[in-house]
Amino acid sequence: MSPGLDAAILMVSVAAGFLGALGGIGGGMLVVPALTIVFGVPLHLAIGASIVSVIATSSGAAASYVRDRLTNLRIAMFLELATTSGAVAGALLAAVVAPSALFVLLGLVLLGSAAQQFLRLGEELPPAVEPSPLAVRLELVGSYPDARMGREVAYSAQRIPLGLGLMAGAGVVSGLLGIGSGALKVLAMDGAMRLPMKVSSTTSNFMIGVTAAASAGVYLGRGQIDPTIATPVALGVLVGALAGARLLPHLSNRQVRRAFLPILVLIGLETLARGFGVGL
Repeated sequence: MSPGLDAAILMVSVAAGFLGALGGIGGGMLVVPALTIVFGVPLHLAIGASIVSVIATSSGAAASYVRDRLTNLRIAMFLELATTSGAVAGALLAAVVAPSALFVLLGLVLLGSAAQQFLRLGEELPPAVEPSPLAVRLELVGSYPDARMGREVAYSAQRIPLGLGLMAGAGVVSGLLGIGSGALKVLAMDGAMRLPMKVSSTTSNFMIGVTAAASAGVYLGRGQIDPTIATPVALGVLVGALAGARLLPHLSNRQVRRAFLPILVLIGLETLARGFGVGL
C-alpha cells in the first residue's frame, strides 16, 4: 500500500480505537466498514485486521482500566464462562441457521436497546439496592474510585441469571455471525445486571480481548491477517485506545452512555443492512 493510504487507515483506526475503548466494544465493528467501504479492502482481510484491532484495543486499555480499578475481573471471568459456551454453540449452529435472518433480528434488538439507552441518558448511577445473596456468595460486588464524582462508588451485580443468559446469547450471536459482541456485553451488564456504565464498558473491553485472542490463531491459519493492513490498523487502534483509557476515568457515567449510544445505533443499522443484503 502507498504511504498516503497507510496514513489514512492509521487515522481512521485511531478514531475507532478511541471510541472502542470508551464504549467497551473494541474497534472491530467500526474498522471493518471503514476498510471495506472507504478503502476497498476485501472483507476477509478486513475481518482479520478487525480481530487484531480488538486485541490492540483491549490490550491498550485493559492495563489502565485494571490499574484504575474500573474493570471487575471477577465479573468478567464469571461471565466469560457463558460467553465462550455460547460461542461454541453458535459455531455449531452456523451451518443450519440462516445468517441473514439473524442479522435482521440482531439489528432490531440493538436499535431497540439504543432507544432504551436514550431514555436513560440522564442516569448517572443505577439505583442503590442491597446486594443479593447470590451476588455476595459469588463475590460479584465491588467499588471503583470515580474521579469525576470525587468518591468511591460501590455497586453489586443484579439479576445475575438474566445477565448470564444474555451473555450466553451474546456468545451464540458471535459464533453464528462471526462478529464481535462487545455491544451486547455492555448492554447485558448495564441494562440487566445494573452495573455502572463505566464498569460495564471497561469490563466488556477486557472480555472482548480474551475472546479475540482465542480466535486470532484461526484467522492467522486461514491467511486472513495481512500484515500490510493489520499493522497500521493495530497501531492506530492502540494509540486511540490508550487515549480513550486516559479520558474515560474523568468522564461521568452519563457522558460514557452518550458516547456509547451513537456507536450502538451505527452497529444496529450496519447489522440490519447486512441482513437485507445491502451491508458488507
